[in-house]
Amino acid sequence: MDPKSQRLRLNDGHFIPVLGFGTYAPEEVPKSEALEATKYAIEVGFRHIDSAYLYQNEEQVGQREDIFYTSKLWATFLRPELVRPALEKSLKNLQLDYVDLYIIHFPVALKPGEELLPTDENGKALFDTVDLCRTWEALEKCKDAGLTKSIGVSNFNHQQLERILNKPGLKYKPVCNQVECHPYLNQSKLLDFCKSKDIIPVAYSALGSQRVKGWVNLNHPVLLEDPVLHAIAKKHKQTSAVIALRYQLQRGVVVLVFNFELPPEDMKTIDGLNQNLRYCDFS
Repeated sequence: MDPKSQRLRLNDGHFIPVLGFGTYAPEEVPKSEALEATKYAIEVGFRHIDSAYLYQNEEQVGQREDIFYTSKLWATFLRPELVRPALEKSLKNLQLDYVDLYIIHFPVALKPGEELLPTDENGKALFDTVDLCRTWEALEKCKDAGLTKSIGVSNFNHQQLERILNKPGLKYKPVCNQVECHPYLNQSKLLDFCKSKDIIPVAYSALGSQRVKGWVNLNHPVLLEDPVLHAIAKKHKQTSAVIALRYQLQRGVVVLVFNFELPPEDMKTIDGLNQNLRYCDFS
């Protein structure tokens, strides 16, 4: 089947393409390259573009028809009264009337203001106190207003998801939970929980992550250099990257699609690579 046409059904009835293109890039990468990369991604078949206010490139990656757009509510906008203005700002940047999916980027609130990562004089993060259930209610109102078709979360653990799901008066469940997920951090328990609640897992850093200083511990091993992945890739005449992505797809995780399958023994072997190793350091 052509990967352009493969989609998964969300719990609100909408569909999400399993072929997703993430638009995050380090600060040193010119914003114009985000535009060119997005154009190329669409040309080669991507129909799901994943953006975020934090990435500061929404003006470059928007303005496309027939594309599934994801954007994210950044941590400085988690107060309920800030949610809709934040989404409207992203829509203005993207030059869209609505996005297909709007998700809470991170379940920890930072002090509202112009700074994306507010800190005190000692460089310590300035946090805010926000009830995420109230934030979620504000997202529900954005969905009702037609500003987003679906709403979800990112980087939520089991307990944080439970808080939303058990909220009195819940109108819409999160359709997805976007988390770091790869063979070194296979998130099996969290994925099983999400599936039991009809929440689609979406993997970022499925290839291990870019080696971006400040976000990633550069001492961590490089996933795509793992000898087990190399051996399975050689067996199937594929690359280690294709194997890592196919592994996720067969677990029901939104990433990329390929025209072959890994047999159960190879899936089990890759399961054994799990080290609970996070590349993305948010501390």
